Amino acid sequence: MDDLSGFRVAVIATDGFEETELTEPVAALKSAGAQVQILSPKPGKIQGVVHDKKGRRVSVDQTLDAADPGEFDALQLPGGCLNADALRVLPEVQKFLQGMQAAGKPIAAICHAPWELISAGLVRGRTLTSYHTIQDDITNAGGKWMDRAVVEDQNWITSRQPDDLPAFNRAMIDRFERQHALSAEMRNSL
Repeated sequence: MDDLSGFRVAVIATDGFEETELTEPVAALKSAGAQVQILSPKPGKIQGVVHDKKGRRVSVDQTLDAADPGEFDALQLPGGCLNADALRVLPEVQKFLQGMQAAGKPIAAICHAPWELISAGLVRGRTLTSYHTIQDDITNAGGKWMDRAVVEDQNWITSRQPDDLPAFNRAMIDRFERQHALSAEMRNSL
């Protein structure tokens, strides 16, 4: 049984996020008991898309400038070409990702979201997947790209596209649970 009670997950997104790549992982995380916060560069609501059409708007819980990676146990990055392209150039996104990576916290990214990992300088030497159109970007950044529904590499879980969401969500929940259990063990040994 999934038990992420007390596990804090940040989801970074902005306008143009692929709707299902945010809403389905968030629903899976909440169903497992995780505390999920949507972080964005701007307050209020952000606009999702379903491929190239407007989708649902989602409320932002906290702005990125007020967010601290130390307050979270894991990170989920939804795709959407416009979302990932806008976020990848923001220093506060890069700094947040670098903070999560430096702490060895799990990062789950789908579709175009690996662009953010590339711009944060984190892809060299890593194996991952993404939407097929950014395969060259991953390779050029020093990563190894694989055409699989889910690729796990150390603390990263990556997937290609919305069709992979069932496998992505299972792998993400499993990895986050392992991190949660490890953190609990460490707390109990102190």
